[in-house]
Amino acid sequence: MMAQLTFLAMMAFSAALVAGLFGALHPAFDSFSHFRMHLSVLTALLALSLLASSYRLQAVAALVFAIACFATTMSALPRFAPQQAVAKPADRIVYSLLQMNLRFNNPTPKKVLALIGRTNPDVITLDEVSGMWATELGYIASAYPYRILCDYPNGIFGVALLSRRPFAAGIAPRCEPRGAMATATIDFGGIPVDVAAIHLSWPWPKEQYWQIGELAEPLAALGETAIMAGDCNAVPWSAAVRRVARLSGMTLMPSAGPTWIHRTLPDFLRRYAGLPIDQVFSKGGVTILSSTRLEDTGSDHLPVLVEFTLRPDSSAPEDEHESALAANDAPEKPRV
Repeated sequence: MMAQLTFLAMMAFSAALVAGLFGALHPAFDSFSHFRMHLSVLTALLALSLLASSYRLQAVAALVFAIACFATTMSALPRFAPQQAVAKPADRIVYSLLQMNLRFNNPTPKKVLALIGRTNPDVITLDEVSGMWATELGYIASAYPYRILCDYPNGIFGVALLSRRPFAAGIAPRCEPRGAMATATIDFGGIPVDVAAIHLSWPWPKEQYWQIGELAEPLAALGETAIMAGDCNAVPWSAAVRRVARLSGMTLMPSAGPTWIHRTLPDFLRRYAGLPIDQVFSKGGVTILSSTRLEDTGSDHLPVLVEFTLRPDSSAPEDEHESALAANDAPEKPRV
């Protein structure tokens, strides 16, 4: 009886893995893909326990399938120590971007402000910017005078973009439908770069799929040289993230590792068993040098710090774009 129950559980997890591989057919299938890493491990463990039973042939097949599925998630595995993949060029300025899901009711906002002060990034992309955060971010207005905050209809899940560097003259920052995306053209020493902060809803049966469709036009309108970061509520190998990359014409940066887990679970599990749903995209003259997860600041997400450089000739063709990893619905009126 125990072997039968184990076999049924193994087949159920295998079926969920198969569904996740067909995420492009329907968003319901894609919802299973987000847990591919966890489903692969569970399937493999159950298969190992059945190798000495009468279900050994099925167990071997399930084990091989689970290993193959897990291999597709290897790029998002946590890294125990940072590893620089691209050397910092001596002839270019290295810029930094800090991506953070603040958590709308974060009980320790001063930890967030302290992290910003210590890392001193050039640009900050923020998610879940509630009314509370509009006040807290006012305390660093002198350090980050160039900013745009986009309200979400519920007043909780807004996005924001803060910069130490000026916005390009004559190009107004903008909020996209329902405050899900903020975009600004930032002047990096004479090189204009479109920078975007994005926050997608939860996967099916929530509205993530049609929300991406709603953002198709602003995603396609991003300039030839651009960088975008945010909480996508979707893993790198999902159809949802691939769709965002395709619509924007951008390259997805290799994952920094797991960044989210339910806030009631310990930070250790988040770092090594969480979901890698905070993504960074880039194109054109942007060369990403590194990506590192930082310490907990009271949110259910870990912050991600990205270092990048810009080619002086930002009109270079897109096929020269480089990206590397170093660590492992009406538009709202913007408040600028």
